[in-house]
Amino acid sequence: MKRNDDWLWAILRVTLAILVAAHGWARLLHDAVAPFGAWLDGQGLMAGAAIAWAVTGYEIVASVLLAAGRYVFPVCLGFAAIYLVGLVLVHLPEGWFVVGLGRNGMEYSVLLVCTLLCVGVHYRKGGTSA
Repeated sequence: MKRNDDWLWAILRVTLAILVAAHGWARLLHDAVAPFGAWLDGQGLMAGAAIAWAVTGYEIVASVLLAAGRYVFPVCLGFAAIYLVGLVLVHLPEGWFVVGLGRNGMEYSVLLVCTLLCVGVHYRKGGTSA
C-alpha cells in the first residue's frame, strides 16, 4: 500500500523555513549583522561584513522559497553549507550538548543540517512541492 505522506514533508519543510528565517530576522532586527561580521573577521575570514550580510539575506529570502516549496534542493544545500560552517566554527569546540551536560554544543546544528539535507534530497527525487 502506497502512503501519501506529502503533507508530512510539507510540514517539515515549512518548519525548517521558520527555524532558519528566525536566524536571519533576529540578526537583522537586533542590529547583530555588524557584530556577526566582526566576529567572522576575528575568525580569520576575509570580508566578514559581506559574509554576514550575505548569510542574513540568504536566511531571510531563501526561507521564503523553502516555505513555498520552490528550489528546495539548492536552497537546502545552501542552508546546510552555512550551518556546517557554523557547526565547525562555533558549536564543535563546545562539545555535543546544547544544554544540560554542556552549553552551545552541536546537537541542534547536526539535527538541522541532517534534516535540511533529507528534505532537499526528498524534493530533488520527486517529492511534491506543496
